[in-house]
Amino acid sequence: MSDEPSLSNTSDDETALRAVTMHRPRWGDPTTPADLPAAAAALAGADAVADTGVDPDAVVLAEPVVPEAVRTALVKLLGASNVSADHRDRIDHTRGYSTTDLLTLRGGDGSDAPDLVVAPANHDDVVRLLELCAHHRVAVVPFTGGTSVVGGLTPQRAGFAGVVSVDLHRLDQLVEVDEISRTATLQAGLRGVRAEELLRANGFTLGHFPQSYAGAGIGGYAATRSAGQSSAGYGRFDEMVEHLVLATPRGTVEFGTAPRSAAGPDLRHLVLGSEGAFGIITEVTVRIHPTPTRRVFEGWRFADFDAGAAALRRLAQDGPMPTVLRLSDEVETAINLADPDDLGGDTGGCLAVVGYEGAAAEVDRRRDATTEVLGQAGGTYAGTEPGQAWRAGRFRAPYLRDPLLDAGVLVETLETVTYWSRLAEVKAAVTDAVTTTLADLGTEPLVMCHISHVYAAGASLYFTVVCPQTANPIEQWAAAKAAANTAIRASGASITHHHGVGRDHRDTYHDEIGTLAVEALRAVKRTLDPDGVCNPGILL
Repeated sequence: MSDEPSLSNTSDDETALRAVTMHRPRWGDPTTPADLPAAAAALAGADAVADTGVDPDAVVLAEPVVPEAVRTALVKLLGASNVSADHRDRIDHTRGYSTTDLLTLRGGDGSDAPDLVVAPANHDDVVRLLELCAHHRVAVVPFTGGTSVVGGLTPQRAGFAGVVSVDLHRLDQLVEVDEISRTATLQAGLRGVRAEELLRANGFTLGHFPQSYAGAGIGGYAATRSAGQSSAGYGRFDEMVEHLVLATPRGTVEFGTAPRSAAGPDLRHLVLGSEGAFGIITEVTVRIHPTPTRRVFEGWRFADFDAGAAALRRLAQDGPMPTVLRLSDEVETAINLADPDDLGGDTGGCLAVVGYEGAAAEVDRRRDATTEVLGQAGGTYAGTEPGQAWRAGRFRAPYLRDPLLDAGVLVETLETVTYWSRLAEVKAAVTDAVTTTLADLGTEPLVMCHISHVYAAGASLYFTVVCPQTANPIEQWAAAKAAANTAIRASGASITHHHGVGRDHRDTYHDEIGTLAVEALRAVKRTLDPDGVCNPGILL
C-alpha cells in the first residue's frame, strides 16, 4: 500500500521499554508522568482539579503482627536483607492497581499492607518458607509485578497470624532456550520486559504484551491466565505454557511432561489462573517464536460496531488471522483511546486496529488476504497512522488514570468474554447496567467498549468507564461493578477473560461454575494447602 511505513526491520517499541518497579499509589515510572489532556477532563465533565499530593509516607499502616519466631526463621532462611518490615516496602506490596486499590491508598488506608515482605532466592526457598508459614498459620501472597486489578493481592486476614508478601524478583533467570523445540524455561520472578530482552538476544520472542507489560512478571502472567494484546497471533499466556513448577506447603508439584499429552486431565490448568490459591509458581516452560523481521500496524474503519464485529468474526473463523485484531465502538472511537496523545481527535464510525508481525513474506501474504476480507466486509482502509498511534501509545494509556483521579474523575475498566451470537446482547446489557447505576448516583458516565481478543467461537469485550467522582468514589464504583457483574452473568457471559478472579469476582465466579465445581477446587486446595495459607480469600 502506498503509505507503507519504514517498519520492515527488527526495531520495536516493546524492547525499548524498561521494567518499571511500581511505587503505589501511582502507575509506572514517576519520571514520565502523563499530563491530563483537556479533552479527557471536558468529556468526563470534570471542571475542578483535586489535590494531587499523594504522600505514601502518610499512609497509615498497622504494626507488623507476624510472630517473632516466624520472622527470625525467615531471616535465617533468606538473610536479613531479604526480610523487610519497612514502611515503603509494605506499601509497595499493598493491594494492586484497580481504581479501588488506588483510591484506598490515596485516602491513607494501608490496612491491607502485608506485615513482612520477603524475597526468596530459589524454588527451595519458596517451599521452605511456605512450610514455615503454614506451620504458624501465616498467610502468604505471591508477588511479581503487583499489577492485579481484581483484588488478587488483598488476602483475607481473619484467622491468620499475619500476612507475608513473597516477592519473587530474585527468581529472574532465563533458565534455558530449547531452539529445536522452540521453548524457553523462565523463572516466575522474571519481568515481562526483561524476559523479552533475553529472548530477543537469542533470536526469539514470547510475543506476550499486556497493557501492564512494563510492570508485570512471568509468574503473574501464568497465575492470572493473562492475554497479551497480540493474542490473535501469539495466543494467550495459558496457551503458551508447556510445563510449570509449583511450590506448595506440602512440597513441589510439576505439571506438563510433554506437548499434548493424553495422560489424564491436563493438570496444568489447575494452576494456570489459580492466583496463588494452591501455591506459588516458580518456573514455567513456554512456547517461543522467531523474532519478527517485519511488522505493520494499520487502521480500518467501519460504519458501526456491528459491521466491524462481523468483519472480525469472519477473520477469526475463516482466517487469515493477523497478530493484533481490535475494534473500538463508536464512543471509544470518537474519543480516540487508540491514541492517548490525541484524545478527542477522531472523526466517527468505528476503528479497528490490525497488526501483522513475522517473516516479511508471511506478513505480506496475511496482510493481502486480510485486506481482501475486510474490504468485502465493508471496511475502509485508514492507513498505517491509526495502527502506529495505537502501537506507540498502548503502554501509555494506564498513565492517564492518575491525572484523571487527581482531577476528580472516576475511571475504571472491566471485561468479559462471550460467544459471537451473544456479543451484541452482552455489550448492550453491561453498558446499560453501568450507565443506569451511575446515573442513579447523580453522575453521567461515558461507557466505552472495544473487542480486545477474538476466537472462532467468540470474543472479549473490554469496557472503560469515565465519570465525575461522587463524595464516595469507592462505593460509587462498587455499585457500578456489581451491576455490571449481574448483567454479565444474566447474559450468559463469563465474569472475566484476562483480569482474573481475585476477590472482586470471587462470588460471581462461584455462581458461574456452580457449587459442585467450587467444592472440587476446594478439595484441591485442601490437598496442596491444607492449612489454607496460600492467598486466602482469593479465588476461593
